[in-house]
Amino acid sequence: MKFRGFIRTYSLYLAWVVAIIATGGSLYLSDVLLYEPCKLCWLQRIFMYPQVILLGIASYKDDRKIISYVLPLSIIGGSISIFHYLEQMVPGFAKIAPCSVGVPCNVDYLNWFGFITIPLLALIAFIMIISILLVGRNNVEEE
Repeated sequence: MKFRGFIRTYSLYLAWVVAIIATGGSLYLSDVLLYEPCKLCWLQRIFMYPQVILLGIASYKDDRKIISYVLPLSIIGGSISIFHYLEQMVPGFAKIAPCSVGVPCNVDYLNWFGFITIPLLALIAFIMIISILLVGRNNVEEE
């Protein structure tokens, strides 16, 4: 129960840290390792990057009302990550090609242990933010 209380108390900060790490990781992959992002990667970034700013401001102000605005960003971004991951791992999904120009979406620059790819890492970040904020949202409802 102490762990859940810690998550409730610091949910905005924890979600913010996850968003910072995810954003920093994606920038490292593209700007340092020079992995060119595909269209689906860009869409995932569109839903992750604003969370750094929104959760940062909300953490500073301790404004838990932002949770209802940030959750949809993570849910949509996570859904795109699931689709992107399936496109990389399931051959049938590669035929659904939103990436017809530029870098193909089914290319995986990173493949650890045969299943950990960039879209999976993004999905994990989105799921962590969703989970943390749902626990933190309970704190708002109890007040």
